[in-house]
Amino acid sequence: MIRDIRDLTSEPAAYAAELQRRWGGLLSYRYIGRHHASMNVGPVDDTVTVRRDMLDGAGGVLLSVFGIAAPEGGLVSDLEAVPNPVVHSCQVLDPGVGVKRFEVRSEDLKRGQRMSYSRSLIVDADNPSRVLALTEGQGVSIGVPPDGLQKMTVEPLEVVDSPDLPPLWQVFGGRQVDARTWTLPELTAEVASPDAALHVGPQFVLTETAARSSVTALIGETAISGASSHTMFLARAKSGPFTFVAEPILGSDTVIAARTHVYDEGADRKLVTAATHVFRRVAESRT
Repeated sequence: MIRDIRDLTSEPAAYAAELQRRWGGLLSYRYIGRHHASMNVGPVDDTVTVRRDMLDGAGGVLLSVFGIAAPEGGLVSDLEAVPNPVVHSCQVLDPGVGVKRFEVRSEDLKRGQRMSYSRSLIVDADNPSRVLALTEGQGVSIGVPPDGLQKMTVEPLEVVDSPDLPPLWQVFGGRQVDARTWTLPELTAEVASPDAALHVGPQFVLTETAARSSVTALIGETAISGASSHTMFLARAKSGPFTFVAEPILGSDTVIAARTHVYDEGADRKLVTAATHVFRRVAESRT
């Protein structure tokens, strides 16, 4: 069973050691190459290098990659609070076909006693006038860490771009049941946040995967581009296995959507997350 870091609040040294272990082992940011200067030792670098496994069937950047790169929630770091996501949204202006790197420009909107809000502008790092997406989010502090925590050294993952890279859903442990249903196994440390709940990263990846799978099965096309996503984190996903069930919805002309529910099977099938994804048909696939 994964320990909730809040159990160590009265033990500063143990808390710091556990945070180092958990943050350093968290898969989400390390796998896509997102460096967080608020947490990590080293120079500020708010860019992400785009690989082929980060692209959809139309050649655009996956919505989940934008979500992991800009998780939002008021920019509250684990050094000053135990943050928990509440709402995240992403609106795509340009799917980013051909973009080699993108930059996340985050803005702290408000921090209250417990609630916090932020938003980001995501641009082509090599052509900043090309705006790719807008994200917004709300988070809540569910605990206060001990004083004196320091930024941490995190060993980056060297993921070399290649046609042989596995899809992101496979990296995070996903499995397909049918066109509308996907699963993640029981909670493990590499996909868990320090408070011992399923991190936003695998949730972004698997809700989008289930949504896309349901939509492409409905319309018989794989060349769809992400237009927007909206995710509500209803409860902490603490046990697993987790089931992602998508419902595709036809819109008008080129627009298709899907609504996805996430259930924690190890907690009496508790509904923990609800997401909506909107896609657009693309004339032909571009990779």
